[in-house]
Amino acid sequence: MRSVWIIPQARARNVERLGRYSRTLQPGISFIVPFVDRVKPLIDLREQVVSFKAQPVITEDNVVVHIDTVLFFQVTDPRAADYEIVNYIQAIEQLTATQLRNVIGTLDLEATLTSRDRINTALRGVLDDASGKWGIRVTRVEIKAIEPPASIKDAMEKQMRAEREKRAAILTAEGVRQSKILTAEGEKQSAILQAEGAKQAAILEAEGQAMAIERVFTSIHDYDADPKLLAYQYLQTLPKLAQAKGSTFWVIPSEMTSALQAVSQAFGGSIEPAESAARPKPRHSGGPAMERPGVGRPGVELTGGPRADVERTATQREVAPATPPFELAPGQEWPAGLPAAVLPAAAGRNDEVRD
Repeated sequence: MRSVWIIPQARARNVERLGRYSRTLQPGISFIVPFVDRVKPLIDLREQVVSFKAQPVITEDNVVVHIDTVLFFQVTDPRAADYEIVNYIQAIEQLTATQLRNVIGTLDLEATLTSRDRINTALRGVLDDASGKWGIRVTRVEIKAIEPPASIKDAMEKQMRAEREKRAAILTAEGVRQSKILTAEGEKQSAILQAEGAKQAAILEAEGQAMAIERVFTSIHDYDADPKLLAYQYLQTLPKLAQAKGSTFWVIPSEMTSALQAVSQAFGGSIEPAESAARPKPRHSGGPAMERPGVGRPGVELTGGPRADVERTATQREVAPATPPFELAPGQEWPAGLPAAVLPAAAGRNDEVRD
């Protein structure tokens, strides 16, 4: 039974004959000579993972950091792994720590924290060259953790916080800037659109007023409006003068008399001062009364005689006053402040013919 050995897959065993290496048993069934051949322990040919404890390493700027590493390796030559080194796992661990100190010693703290790929590549190359004669192939070397001192951690946290606050302030300022730019652009576009709208409204309003004036002008000339209609329109416009807010004083234009005369004549009436109608007819004391209608002022009778011709001639030279548009009742006075054009032209004049 000692002459038959079964080797599992991806395993290997070295055989010594009379204390000297004889052969390596491959996976499957193998036969040996009892009491002459001795079978050594099983060697695993699969890729293995070994995690080493944290190693203190000094950086270029004299900062002590603790680095945890993970090593991936595979035994490619069972005879060399068994006879070239006593404990290949411990040898790889020590070699990894040594090479890690050499690589980290050329980097400062910041480069150590940010250059893990560089460190992994450097360690893998050195370990693969050193462990090749041991029948071991190093596939990967990974840095699991880098622990700086507590004071460095606090400083790094403060720096990180300051960087983040700076970045946040920059982003906030950029946001405010973009917001103000967009707001200004919006206000600019709004002002432009409002100006365009006001321009179009003013143009349309001016065009409307021009068309209205043109139509009114055309209608007046086509239908030949007489002065009576114009005077009537003029009188309708006068009440609007007093419609303004807070208006306590307004002046009647002198053309109002002419307008009222035109309206009165249009409706078949005549406007005559009440004073002239109510005034007694003067007579001359030198002879019988002689009424001469059509000579002199209306309602004035002249008596015959030598002075009558003189008085008649003087009376004819006088210009008839403008007929006022108002008549006062007996005992009523004209209101103060009216223009002279509105007051009766004969008011205050002595219409009696005296000797």
